[in-house]
Amino acid sequence: MALAQQKTEVPVDESQWVDELIGIHARDLSKQLQSQRLALYPPLARKTLRKFTSGEAAKILGVADAYLRQLSLEGKGPQTEMLPNGRRQYSLEDLHALRQYLDETGKSDRRYMKHRTGREHLQVISCVNFKGGSGKTTTSAHLAQYLALQGYRVLAIDLDPQASLSALHGIQPEFDVDPNHTLYGSIRYDGEQRHPEEIIRKTYFPGLDIIPANLELMEFEHETPKALMDRQNPSTPFFKRIGMSLKAVEENYDVVVIDCPPQLGFLTLAALSASTSMVVTVHPQMLDVMSMCQFLTMASEMLRVVRENGGSMKYDFTRYLITRFEPGDGPQSQMVDFMRTMFGQHVLTNAMLKSTAISDAGLTKQTIYEVSREQFTKSTFDRAIDAMNNVNSEIEALIKQAWGRI
Repeated sequence: MALAQQKTEVPVDESQWVDELIGIHARDLSKQLQSQRLALYPPLARKTLRKFTSGEAAKILGVADAYLRQLSLEGKGPQTEMLPNGRRQYSLEDLHALRQYLDETGKSDRRYMKHRTGREHLQVISCVNFKGGSGKTTTSAHLAQYLALQGYRVLAIDLDPQASLSALHGIQPEFDVDPNHTLYGSIRYDGEQRHPEEIIRKTYFPGLDIIPANLELMEFEHETPKALMDRQNPSTPFFKRIGMSLKAVEENYDVVVIDCPPQLGFLTLAALSASTSMVVTVHPQMLDVMSMCQFLTMASEMLRVVRENGGSMKYDFTRYLITRFEPGDGPQSQMVDFMRTMFGQHVLTNAMLKSTAISDAGLTKQTIYEVSREQFTKSTFDRAIDAMNNVNSEIEALIKQAWGRI
């Protein structure tokens, strides 16, 4: 999507108050982005998920394409759309229905529906780093969508006031998110709290719900110090508030993916306290690794204080994910080797590769799972989606391990 090159009404007088200048810039940019969104999605339209070819469907389900063809010819299972050329197309709803059919009729112990049992705890994964550009939102979005594709019930929480995860799912924070409809609405300190079910939204991705974000989330950062100093009206500690909110809806989900803000504030600490696992994204360059070192130092000290005051810091896994990796870049490869030497198994075996397919998909607010393969060369698309699947399947294996499935 090419952004329209329209002139704005922004004055060029640099002597005006900076708050007024950037306020004008923000309003004009917001209007321009909204017009671009309306061009892509008219007012009554909503983002939709494309349908999958039989080959893609078979790969997602983990069965042979010939088996899906046989089911279709025999009229078994959900009936899918047939194109004029005789090829079959599957919606994600079709895939979920097929999972249920395969579980009901299958003779093996394999489970196609991935829902957790009563013995398996809700898995809450926070994606963190306080350096921008580390691929945190890209990781969160693709992990959440991958798990939904695999048949899990997923809740994505956008905890970043910049709301990139929300925008990626077709929600523009200034226009589509009403007051008290971010997670702040469920964890605030006053009597205006909302039940999380009131702020959770269904997405166009069946199996994936979202709690969107906007600048309102910053209120939690401002109000928490006041709550900490208010000895006369003690409230639930800030670090327990997200966990309490999730407790109210945990029966509806298998996995929660939290896209944390790029700072180690009260929101991030509350998310980490509510988490069962953590993924730290890092770009393999010296400045980024140095920044991560500072993040880990600060996080260690602050989480220790939280733990000493009753916070839960027992994790199923903590992993470092190499992002935007270029295998042909010598210095990057050296940095990856350095990290593997330092942290061993805590570094995910697979890395998120730098890819034009992923970045180009982002221009139209899509992920690699949403775009059509025909938009790219076969090698570019296959390389990107294989790398992304490898990362996410490795994290999925850690989830299963935490549940005792493997």
